[in-house]
Amino acid sequence: MKVITICGSYKFKKEMIDIAEKLTLEGNCVLMPNELSRNSKDDYTLEEALMIDKMHKEKIKLSDAILVVNVNGYIGSSTKSEIEYAKNLNKEIMYYTDLKEE
Repeated sequence: MKVITICGSYKFKKEMIDIAEKLTLEGNCVLMPNELSRNSKDDYTLEEALMIDKMHKEKIKLSDAILVVNVNGYIGSSTKSEIEYAKNLNKEIMYYTDLKEE
């Protein structure tokens, strides 16, 4: 069993939920981005947005790996920073597009 944090743009929420289910049924513990009620990060104050990012990075810290949901190769700036954070912690990094090919 691995602990895997899902990272990616929340516009890919459906894909995140689908992959979380798949990974869970394979016996992994899956951590998802926080479910937020506002449409965009821009709808939060800077302080709130920084706290949300910090909370997600704590999930990465607890994980063995991250799975980047990069539909059509898209990786936004927040996700790029999460990938760099995971790399600095020597976490395994997996990509949704690679899983789709398998």
